[in-house]
Parts: sequence; C-alpha cells; structure tokens
Amino acid sequence: MTTIKHDYTVAVYPGSFDPVTFGHLDIIHRAANVFDKVIVAVLNNSKKSPLFTVEERKQMLEEATRGLTNVEVDSFGELLITYMAAKQANVIVKGLRAVSDFESEMQMASLNHKLNDKVETFFMMTSPQYSYLSSSIVKEIARFHGPVSDLVPAEVEAALRVKFT
Repeated sequence: MTTIKHDYTVAVYPGSFDPVTFGHLDIIHRAANVFDKVIVAVLNNSKKSPLFTVEERKQMLEEATRGLTNVEVDSFGELLITYMAAKQANVIVKGLRAVSDFESEMQMASLNHKLNDKVETFFMMTSPQYSYLSSSIVKEIARFHGPVSDLVPAEVEAALRVKFT
C-alpha cells in the first residue's frame, strides 16, 4: 500500500443542512481545527423536497460560519467523489450522532473509497449535547411553533419562523 502525504488538506463536509443546526456547526468548527480548508457542501438533491432552497441554506451557513477563515460554503448536485475531484479535496468529513448512523455512513465511505481510493472519510462523533439533534427534529418543533433557539443560530430561527407563519 502506498502512503500519500498531502501538504495541504482540503476536507468536504457534505449534507443537506435543511436547516443548519448547532450539531452541524459543532462538526464544522472542529473540522476547521483539524484541516487546512473545510468546504461545507450543500447537497442539491432533486429527489428531496427541502424546506429551504439551496441558496437559502448556503446563506444561513455563510452567516453561521462567518468567523471561520478556512471554511468555505458551496453546493453540489453530482456524485460527491466527482465534486471532491473538482475541488481537489482529499477528505470527506461525516458527523456521527449515534451508533445507528455508523452503518449507513460506513457503506457510503466504502463506496466512495472504491470510486476513488485517494479520498478518505473522517468520522467525527458529535458532541454529546447535540447527539439527539437533527434538522428534521428542528423543523418539526418549528412547524408547531416550539422553541428552537437552543438548537439553531438566531438567523436560522428567524428563517424558520418565516417559513412556518
């Protein structure tokens, strides 16, 4: 096996981020401390019906990561491996909330590695205070006008209020 040493590590944190939560931001901040550059890539998945458009999700992420100089926000709609090649990225960052997340994420990591063996997947356990948190839960609480200020940044909370009024 050949070991490849990269002088500059570009990581991609892909996801739908519909909407971005404090759990996502936990992973973004921690990844920014590990890698030279982190691209937060919003998936434009035509099979899903997201609450927020890709542009709205990108804007919320840009606001939430404004102080992180090595974080870039982008979007993609092709295979992740194709996107990674275009961005010259060599690491995929995936956040894990629970053991149940690991099985599907491991399958995706194995497939991505098969498609390009120069790309590695880096799993980060979400901090315990966010282990229960998902975008779906946030949307459900917001839909019924429940409090989400402890779950998402203020700009996301405001955007949720607009969507559900």
